[in-house]
Amino acid sequence: MSGMIRITREDFSVGEVLEGLRRRDAGAIVAFLGIVRGESRGRCVERLEVEAYEEMALRELEGIRRRVLERFGVEEAVIIHRIGTLKVSENILLIAVASAHRKEAFEACRFILEEVKRLAPIWKKEYTPEGGLWVEGEEDG
Repeated sequence: MSGMIRITREDFSVGEVLEGLRRRDAGAIVAFLGIVRGESRGRCVERLEVEAYEEMALRELEGIRRRVLERFGVEEAVIIHRIGTLKVSENILLIAVASAHRKEAFEACRFILEEVKRLAPIWKKEYTPEGGLWVEGEEDG
């Protein structure tokens, strides 16, 4: 798989990823950073457990990246998703896109986010004082 696609238990440096996307032909870099929120559906979230079918998830993420490069004509795209036990305010997901123009970069970033939620076999379970609850893929978050 490409170094631009990662599933990891380790945190990542947003700055390093963005710096790595600087290109001579890029006039825009757009990024989405998903973090663990401390409240969900009116309940206090203590932690988040993220699981993935890693081999299949990596294939899906790489396929999404390839489609974005072809469809939107962007220079590069990065998708990093964390798994494991995450605390409130920790990074979960980074999507970053480098493009000649901002319109394509924004559109590609949004497309990646929606496709990751729709296709990648990655599951999240929120833990609250009331217990654990699996988060549905269609939830905005």
